[in-house]
Amino acid sequence: MTEFSPSVIIIDDHPLFRRGLIQLLRTIPGFRLLAEAADGHDGLVQTLRLRPDLLLLDLNMKGLSGLDVLRLVKQADLDTRVVMVTVSDAAEDLVAALRAGADGYLLKDMEPEAMVEALNSAAAGRIVVSDALTHLLAVALRQEKRPESAAAAGLTEREQGILAHIAGGLSNKQIARELDIAEGTVKVHVKHLLRKLNFRSRVEAAVWAVEHLRTER
Repeated sequence: MTEFSPSVIIIDDHPLFRRGLIQLLRTIPGFRLLAEAADGHDGLVQTLRLRPDLLLLDLNMKGLSGLDVLRLVKQADLDTRVVMVTVSDAAEDLVAALRAGADGYLLKDMEPEAMVEALNSAAAGRIVVSDALTHLLAVALRQEKRPESAAAAGLTEREQGILAHIAGGLSNKQIARELDIAEGTVKVHVKHLLRKLNFRSRVEAAVWAVEHLRTER
């Protein structure tokens, strides 16, 4: 069995941070840097051409913003996991990125060891959000009207099981393997449970599940 060696592209308009992130990546066994870009347009072109496993994307850039790039990458239906790496700890930026399909949201001032751990987790298919922001996300979601329980949301037993796996950070492919069902079936269940919970991203669902599924047991 060959060891997974995730390919990475970095898009960030700050050359010093980009250089630091590249140096950090070189310390992580197996990670392969495919390309770097200083703006959203060039980065998008490279991402669509090279189809990396992992895209590390700045949020606030001139021209094509990080959110614009994120949406276009997700529309292209690549297998690329997109993690925002930004200075913004604003709840609205965090929620907007996750609802646009980001697979993670990390702050640039994270300790190097924490960043390495988060990038390894992201490459393995898990959702990653800086620890400093998880409470912020929970508060932001709590202010919106949501079902108070899985039963109130009308989730089936299968959907609750899949939601628990999402809360554990598993990707659709990993959930399919765990439950011995097709990945396409998992995608259908995820779509249904997000609609029932009135969420637009699996990260929002994961945060809700951590709070609500635990109290229902």
